Amino acid sequence: MARAGLILLDMVLSVMWVWAGALSKLLIYNYLGVRHYPAADVLKIAFGITYMFFFAWLTVLTRGASFNPLTVLSSAFSSGVKGFFFTAFVRIPAQVLGSIIGVLLLRRVFPEIGHGPRLNVGIHHGALTEGLLTFFIVVISLGLKRKDPKSFFIKTWISSVSKGALHILGSDLTGGIMNPASAFGWAFARGDHITQEHLLVYWVAPIHAALLGMWTFRLFTETSTTKEPRDELKKAKSE
Repeated sequence: MARAGLILLDMVLSVMWVWAGALSKLLIYNYLGVRHYPAADVLKIAFGITYMFFFAWLTVLTRGASFNPLTVLSSAFSSGVKGFFFTAFVRIPAQVLGSIIGVLLLRRVFPEIGHGPRLNVGIHHGALTEGLLTFFIVVISLGLKRKDPKSFFIKTWISSVSKGALHILGSDLTGGIMNPASAFGWAFARGDHITQEHLLVYWVAPIHAALLGMWTFRLFTETSTTKEPRDELKKAKSE
């Protein structure tokens, strides 16, 4: 029963995430009429930080519900075989379905919303961009979890500002999505969700980058933890 509730919450949060990002851009560009740089980017970051705080609070409130496959995938590898299969074959499809529903509803209610983020560079350039953005955000997220600040505000603030800055860096190239489910929702609405460009740029590259980020972080943290006992031992011998 708890897992069924988690699946439903994943789907609902995915719908809400698609709406939050699209409505903030609609408000900035269409209703406020801000289209010039850097004012538009500053507003995008400000709105993004606001709703990322809201979603971080929802994640805590729902005890782990998420809208991003990369987030749940990073924890699936440490939850055993059953946990991994549950995440990969149940939670992630639920997030994808929620994103599709969110985009379709959004385009019906706001036809002027557009067609969502697109790949504006070559396929390999796009894959490298999404991969690098995902790698950095995964390393930052893991670092925040390891440090475990007591303040929810501090941890969420650092994460939100980092995601907003990385999104701006990649927005003109790939959309800077860093969320395969959200990218799939927009691609499904356009009808290009099974193309090589979409699969490589928005699925294969981010997943590989997330795994590389986890491996790199664990490598450096394990190295630092093994050095600490050695340093303490040397200090004890010298005394």
